[in-house]
Amino acid sequence: MNNGMIPQEAIDEVLRRYDIAETVGRYVHLTKQGKYLKGLCPFHSEKTPSFTVTPEKQIYHCYGCGKGGNVIKFVMEMENETFPEAVKRLSEEAGLPVTWTLSKEAEEISPRQREKDTLFEANAYATKLYHYILRNTAAGTPAMDYLRSRGFTDKLIEEFGIGYAPSRWDTLTQALARNNFGLDEMERGGLLLKRQEGEGFVDRFRDRVMFPIHGSDGKVIAFAGRLMSAGQPKYMNSPETPVFNKSRTLYRLHEARGPIRKLRQVVLFEGYVDVIKAWSAGVHNGVATMGTALTAEHASVLRRFADEAILCYDGDDAGQAAAQKSIPILEEAGLRVRVGMLPKGKDPDEYISENGPDAFMREVIEGAVSTVKFQLIYLRKSHILLEEEGKIRYLRSAVKLIARRESPTEREMYLKELAQEFGVSIDTLKQEASEVRRQEKLGASGDIPDGSWNNVWNDKRTSSRHPALEPAYVQAEKRILSWMMLDSETAYLVQEELGDRFHIEDHAAIAAYLYTYYSQGNDPDVGRFIAFLQNDRLERLASAIALEDTPFDERVLKDCLRTIGQASLSRDIDRLKEELLRAERAGDIMLAAKIGTEIIALEKQLK
Repeated sequence: MNNGMIPQEAIDEVLRRYDIAETVGRYVHLTKQGKYLKGLCPFHSEKTPSFTVTPEKQIYHCYGCGKGGNVIKFVMEMENETFPEAVKRLSEEAGLPVTWTLSKEAEEISPRQREKDTLFEANAYATKLYHYILRNTAAGTPAMDYLRSRGFTDKLIEEFGIGYAPSRWDTLTQALARNNFGLDEMERGGLLLKRQEGEGFVDRFRDRVMFPIHGSDGKVIAFAGRLMSAGQPKYMNSPETPVFNKSRTLYRLHEARGPIRKLRQVVLFEGYVDVIKAWSAGVHNGVATMGTALTAEHASVLRRFADEAILCYDGDDAGQAAAQKSIPILEEAGLRVRVGMLPKGKDPDEYISENGPDAFMREVIEGAVSTVKFQLIYLRKSHILLEEEGKIRYLRSAVKLIARRESPTEREMYLKELAQEFGVSIDTLKQEASEVRRQEKLGASGDIPDGSWNNVWNDKRTSSRHPALEPAYVQAEKRILSWMMLDSETAYLVQEELGDRFHIEDHAAIAAYLYTYYSQGNDPDVGRFIAFLQNDRLERLASAIALEDTPFDERVLKDCLRTIGQASLSRDIDRLKEELLRAERAGDIMLAAKIGTEIIALEKQLK
């Protein structure tokens, strides 16, 4: 099966090259539990891990949201890509030759991909136009003067593709129309706006210095613009589009990915100007959220490349509050976190301009403090330490903060520092920290109390309910399918004995795919079979069934086949009983007698 586009050999080679645990581990912090790996699901909000990776079978499955599949499916879900896009990404990353191209037929059945390609082309054109206007026209001269006053050299302007959107209403609109871009599509792609009065379109960005935003493959997917004249908003980003997802996109990640991987460290800024100025100061592993709040998706993307994150937010109250909110998000993604401390009211751009690159690297980046130290500094601001009552309140808040750290060594170190600073017994602080941990029911792992539902969707309610038990024939079908995925001989036997007579429609579909899969000479391979399905619903179900871990037993297999057969007989008997009742009501005695005889025969078989 080649998906109509990609040779099966290319798909197979991707599956051979990539280990599911290693690939998922770039996005999700996994811990070993027996032969499984567990972590917090990257696809929905949860507090206790329900996301399971099975290296032996090269699949993943989340018991919380039901998503599952192989390594290709995982990349599709994480990167919001189609199957061909994910295979192409993984092939290129592994250095495999991509000799196949999408056929015209394939393009015709994928309007989503066609729209995305058009938007990539339009964004690339807009980038060149904005850059040309900045560098070569009188309209761009004030913007160029502004950039130079901010310390942007010609080299930086070229390196980052910076441009200028003039104040005219239709500069880009007319240019796109001349190049045969559909203006309705350009509006959906975030480049244009519909006129508030009358028909037609106008440029979304006007009188702004323009910063192109690149996606994971290096293509321009959006823009950020800084207003030159008075007005609001001063900074504006493209809206969400088919190619731009704000909650997953990080400015400059494509270019910074190499340095981040090499150092296993990322520096996180609030804005694109800070990233650019920091890059000029030697920080090539910096990215930004472009003024938007950090999300769990952002953190998950960063965890793919880094083990440590340094927060380098503005030194004002807003910047420090944003850092405080970002810390738990990054830590929950499995990243170690430190915080670069800037003087109050200063941002990275200003600090570099005033103190130079060396001081910035030495004092802010290399001198970044632990999250606990930062949080203690942040906590001090809300307490008056010159008063005894203020000291007590601060100490209690500080102990509560320290008590939530997982490492006993870390807790003791910070409690000692507090004890020395305030002249309090370390034993007293330890006792208070222990009480905090007891009250919050924090175990060695610092997890939430047992019994809490893991999904935030459930409003932290608890329940003593157990899931309803599935009928025996459903469990039997799942068990048979799990064995069929692991052994072709079992599949052949089931095909002869049962064929397509599964009670659950999706089970019958998976069985049919298995019959076809093995008839084409394929060996048992769960990950490869899931790629063979090419159906989201069936992929999820197959990955869940594949996690069934019942050892094969021929006797149990026969019992399962018998259970399914008996369920079929019971269903036929129920159907005949309904027919018998209708025949009796209609007064058709001969038909009723015939149906009665059939029921007796089936009931004997059932016994």
